[in-house]
Amino acid sequence: MSAPRRALALVVLLGTLFLLGGAGSASAHSAVRETTPGEGTVLKSAPKQVTMTFTESVGITDDSLRVLSPENRRVNAGDTEHASGRSDSVRVPLDDGLADGTYTVAWRVVSADSHPISGAFTFSIGKPSETTASVSAEPAVNPASGALYDIARYAAYAAVALLIGAATFVLVCRPRSAEPVRGLVRAGWWVLVATTAALLLFRGPYERGTGPATLLDPELIENTLTSRPGWALLARLALLAGAAVFLVRLGRGAAVETEAEAEGPEKEQVRPKPAVLAAGGILAVGLAGTWAAAEHASAGIQVPLAMTSSVLHLLAMAVWLGGLAALLTTLHRSEALLSAASVARFSRLAFASVAVLVLTGVYQSWRGLGSWDAVFDTLYGRILVVKVCAVVLLLAAAGFSRRWTGRLTDAEEPLRVPVLETVGARAGAGGGADSGPGAGSSGGDSGESTSAAAGDGSDEEPESGSGPTSAPGVRRGALRRSVLAEVVVGVVVLVITTVLTGTQPGRAEIETAAAEKTAAAGQRTASTTLIPFDVGTPGGHGKVQIILEPGRVGENTVEAVVIGPDGGIATVPEIRLSFTLASQKIGPIDAGLTNKGGYWGTSSLNLPIPGTWTMKVTIRTSDIDQVSETRRVKILR
Repeated sequence: MSAPRRALALVVLLGTLFLLGGAGSASAHSAVRETTPGEGTVLKSAPKQVTMTFTESVGITDDSLRVLSPENRRVNAGDTEHASGRSDSVRVPLDDGLADGTYTVAWRVVSADSHPISGAFTFSIGKPSETTASVSAEPAVNPASGALYDIARYAAYAAVALLIGAATFVLVCRPRSAEPVRGLVRAGWWVLVATTAALLLFRGPYERGTGPATLLDPELIENTLTSRPGWALLARLALLAGAAVFLVRLGRGAAVETEAEAEGPEKEQVRPKPAVLAAGGILAVGLAGTWAAAEHASAGIQVPLAMTSSVLHLLAMAVWLGGLAALLTTLHRSEALLSAASVARFSRLAFASVAVLVLTGVYQSWRGLGSWDAVFDTLYGRILVVKVCAVVLLLAAAGFSRRWTGRLTDAEEPLRVPVLETVGARAGAGGGADSGPGAGSSGGDSGESTSAAAGDGSDEEPESGSGPTSAPGVRRGALRRSVLAEVVVGVVVLVITTVLTGTQPGRAEIETAAAEKTAAAGQRTASTTLIPFDVGTPGGHGKVQIILEPGRVGENTVEAVVIGPDGGIATVPEIRLSFTLASQKIGPIDAGLTNKGGYWGTSSLNLPIPGTWTMKVTIRTSDIDQVSETRRVKILR
């Protein structure tokens, strides 16, 4: 199989592993921290605008917030914008003179690490209406568009590893011939160009939650090109154009390399000039930066340090895994094309890459998790544990490769010694040939010496056959197998890494859960308790329904309704209600209910602190018949 076909096969393998792994679209990486008006609140007057605050900065479009009336009519008075210059807060103005009823806010934004999120909430003006706007509960990302976008992401990671890793292998390790690796470099470049262009097209449907049919929608393409992920992709294409020029100019040294090969199999490539290495390094750092600018590193804490770490991590991964692919390809093409010195150079390069991966990986793990609890309590932490296990296997395979590299280097080092002995023997033989007849004794000595040298040579030949020729062949075979194992495990590590970049970090997941818990607490606008009672007289039983609104610290409204034996509303002479918090020695606090004509209520119950309070209700059905019941009710902060 040719090198380009091997590269394409690797890309197909990554896509297959992605599909078989069942990885869906990336999880949302931001959450709603607060909304104004709050979820489910009932306002006395119409608000001027709707504001939403998120746990991290978000990207928006003109219609990121859509406010719908009870009749499903849009009441936005303008476009969605960031509030007060804050990137984590968005708002939209509303029409004047909004009627009473329940309004629905449908929202869709893009979190700082490029993943779209969406949702909806309601608020009411005056009083809740019987009808509300209908909002479909579709996922934030269309499944088909999300799958295509993720496949392109996986292929892009594989391509950048091939491109950077194979090019670095040629420049740093200097094999005797770069021909077997050129196919990998070309395949990596073309696949990365194709996947980057695909990501530019898929980005619009991915963000908007639409299907692949909207792939060429001019509005979506325009939105993508003006967004931060779009800028990163455009920068990647520009850098790939520069990389093409760099590779073409580098390839012009092929003629010199061919001449070097003609001089003998021992001739290695000329060491590249520092300017060439610097140019290649700048292009590689730039390409890695296009990932860091659009994913996890660009959001959260310590962004500059995180982006630097992300670039180094990606480069180390590409140099190691892409270099392994280049090493394996060269080993399979011809043993004569790769000297032990080149293998030793790659061994040192791989060791340095592993050191960078470990250091940056530790930092990124800390930044992504934030606490030990997040290791097993979050999806990100569990995937990270799997990745660490895979990396340990990869290091084990790398250890075997390093050991075989050392043996191969030791075996090839003595190759020059037989050559020196042979030259000495030939010199002695030449001296004997030049001796005249009068030097018979001397010639005999010379001939004896020559014979001895030849004998020594014959004694060394079997050893040479089992050492420098056949033993290195065995060692090269073992090296091929260990490198192949590294490549296979490396592909698995690459897949896990790509899944990890699409998973909400543990730190963010915990913060999101806390924000959602707070938001959920804010959604509760009333506490309803239904309490059965029976005073022991005919018709003296039923239920009392107590509505406590909002059920929070501070002023609350209470409504108590008695439901008779027949299920209808009943009237009673008196209902008394009190609240006690025994743990804090507070109470009983009398609610002071008064007859409101059909129900008993108050709007001035003040509960000072949160906690689980004991609510005692006393229902009097006649002048002498009454009963008391207690229930526990939770008062929120």
